[in-house]
Amino acid sequence: MTYIDLRSDTVTKPTEEMRQAMLTAEVGDDVYGEDPTINRLEALAAKMLGKEDALFVTSGTQGNQVAILTHCRPGDELILEAEAHIFLYEGGAASALAGVQTRTISGIKGEMDPLAIKKAIRGEDIHYPYSGLICLENTHNKAGGKVVPLQTMKEIHEIAREKDVPIHLDGARLFNAAVATGVPVADFTQYVDTVQVCLSKGLSAPVGSILAGNTAFIKEARKWRKRLGGGLRQAGVLAAPGIIALEKMINRLKEDHKNAQLLAELLANVPRLHVDVEGVETNILLCNIKETGLSNEEFLTKLKDASILAGPFDDGIIRFVTHREVTSEMVEAAVQKIKQIV
Repeated sequence: MTYIDLRSDTVTKPTEEMRQAMLTAEVGDDVYGEDPTINRLEALAAKMLGKEDALFVTSGTQGNQVAILTHCRPGDELILEAEAHIFLYEGGAASALAGVQTRTISGIKGEMDPLAIKKAIRGEDIHYPYSGLICLENTHNKAGGKVVPLQTMKEIHEIAREKDVPIHLDGARLFNAAVATGVPVADFTQYVDTVQVCLSKGLSAPVGSILAGNTAFIKEARKWRKRLGGGLRQAGVLAAPGIIALEKMINRLKEDHKNAQLLAELLANVPRLHVDVEGVETNILLCNIKETGLSNEEFLTKLKDASILAGPFDDGIIRFVTHREVTSEMVEAAVQKIKQIV
């Protein structure tokens, strides 16, 4: 059965050009620093992200956790938004691996108040942990793909510099934020010390993320990647599609945003479904189904029976995500089936 898959942009498959690039990629041993395609990808990513150096990692979670391990010492405290991906969806890795505790701040649509961050940064007291790192997320997944404004990032950056606390950005979908706002991605990353971006979501590469920062940081991060089993050998076969992702797949994200907006507008007209149409900024849409009287499981089962895949988010909230393999025609077809279900 062929499904209209709106669960996540992680389901995208590599393009034919990516597959051919994997087949013909020039490779070497990356642990020795001898894979030319990996080296090219890392140099390209560092330049695009406005950082001195970059490191290819196997996943966004690995990139975030390598960043935390490199920035922090056991016993440090990590400041982040209460519904951040690092806090909710990375298996408690920050505590399990880095030995840090988390201090969460409830944001508004994923956006933390800079003054709340300033208040959360610990003072010099024998009873307190050190504030080891501030983590931001842009776009913010749990908030429905919201873009954290540049001005907010700038204000947080100024506070962090004053308090001498580094900032890491979980930028899994940072290119979506850049495309949605028309702002170069380096304008976002200028306000953080390190950044992780995914190649395997809307950019359609099959595997991998990039962690970028200054040269000294990436040198230490490379050691942590090795400790976590992330040192790869002939990894150029994975880097080749990543290069295409960065060179050719960013601008097309606007199509995903357009289709998400179309989906939001159409679903908003379905009785008993509620969507914040104006709040759909990128490729993620949250739909309130509570008035249907169906549980998330029941609703998703009916969707699947109608050849539509989506994901549960919160009680009575379903998440839909558009991506390269979802066309406007598929969106319209999906909504017609959803109307029948409701």
